[in-house]
Amino acid sequence: MASLGQIIFYTMTTLVVIFSVLIILILALTLSGTLSVVQSLNRLPVANLGQDHVLSCFLPADGEESFRQVSVTWTKASLTGVVFRYEDGAESNGDQNSQYRGRAELFTDAVVRGNVSLLLRTVRRADQGEYTCSVRYSEGSGEVNIRLRTAAFTAPTFTLSDGGLRAEASRWSPRPNVTWLHADGGDLPAITELQEISAETFRVVSTLRPINDSDTYTCRIDNRLVTAHADATVTGFEVSARTRFTFDPAAAMMASRYVVASCIFCIIVLYLLD
Repeated sequence: MASLGQIIFYTMTTLVVIFSVLIILILALTLSGTLSVVQSLNRLPVANLGQDHVLSCFLPADGEESFRQVSVTWTKASLTGVVFRYEDGAESNGDQNSQYRGRAELFTDAVVRGNVSLLLRTVRRADQGEYTCSVRYSEGSGEVNIRLRTAAFTAPTFTLSDGGLRAEASRWSPRPNVTWLHADGGDLPAITELQEISAETFRVVSTLRPINDSDTYTCRIDNRLVTAHADATVTGFEVSARTRFTFDPAAAMMASRYVVASCIFCIIVLYLLD
């Protein structure tokens, strides 16, 4: 049986090891930017080609807090010039890269509240890459890296034709896969055609037959970046449908790591302040 002195020694040793691990974790996360004062809701976003997209970047605030003397610079790796620069209460884009001229902007009214997200208009394939949002303000500075990926995705529309259910989606890129599922989750055979309408962009036409009235079928269209789950319910001569989009697991994993890291950081701070 261990003596009181041994128990105290083992307990203290265990606590030292635990706190050492936690300190190393905090330092590692800080150096990697995960706990930077500048944050993003999504560091692995997927933008829809031809649509506007917002790259999230912000300074955490309590809703009433305002930030003074804010300077914001958005840059992109391997790009000459800046994507967008904001200084002294206005844009300062003398060295802005030409491909972002007239296409990049901030929500200027929101900058003083810590929202320095970048609105990128009419996304192009060339826009994908590594972006850095760098912020300086009266109380400090920081930056966050965001890797933008681009894809094309649209929700399918459904029609009834010759005893079958036809799904059409106008734009998908990269090349997608199409799977039909019954309400019970079983795969269903279908005839699918992918029509290349431009370089690496496809129109999807897929027909499922036979079908039953008052049944619900799911048409799943997916590639390595985006998945569309479209549920179509057949009622007589009509079809009602709804579609939800999900994005690649890497983005979800990054988001969960950020949440876990933030929770660990808060727990440690509360413990030390106790």
